[in-house]
Amino acid sequence: MARRYDPGRRDRIIDAAIRVVGARGIAELSHRSVAAEADVPLGSTTYHFASLDELLTAALRRSNENFAGAMRDGGALEDPESDLAGELARLLGWYLSGGHGRAELEYELYLAALRRPALRPVAAEWTDDTAALLSRRTDPATARALIALMDGICLQVLLTGGTYDEAYAREMLGRITG
Repeated sequence: MARRYDPGRRDRIIDAAIRVVGARGIAELSHRSVAAEADVPLGSTTYHFASLDELLTAALRRSNENFAGAMRDGGALEDPESDLAGELARLLGWYLSGGHGRAELEYELYLAALRRPALRPVAAEWTDDTAALLSRRTDPATARALIALMDGICLQVLLTGGTYDEAYAREMLGRITG
């Protein structure tokens, strides 16, 4: 029997892995659960991703791309006259809006690197890529400080169930940007 050509299957598998992690957590991620979610044969998941770490790496990379895209599309990094702290605070508000599902999912993937060394290079890529974007408007050390503060604010909101305070974030980010 001829193999069916399906160029989008790998992407559908990654998207399905993100949905599984979002709905049930990383502990419930398996090739079988992803195959069922993607509506593909089990062999397709293992063909494209030999291990769960490979699948998680692809999912984390996709999540990183989503945030970086939002940062690029916001315009604050292109306009040297714009309020960088205000734009970053607005971006965090968007990121944490509409429930915390997306942010929780992305941080679960990001923090999985603590226990899964294979994910660490991708987590580091996110930091490096975000720092490079921010360095268009500030020096590299300040860019890293902004990332640390944004991570801290997001984690506090997610872990405490608190409400995101955009004015507070803008003020604190402004202290770093000077």
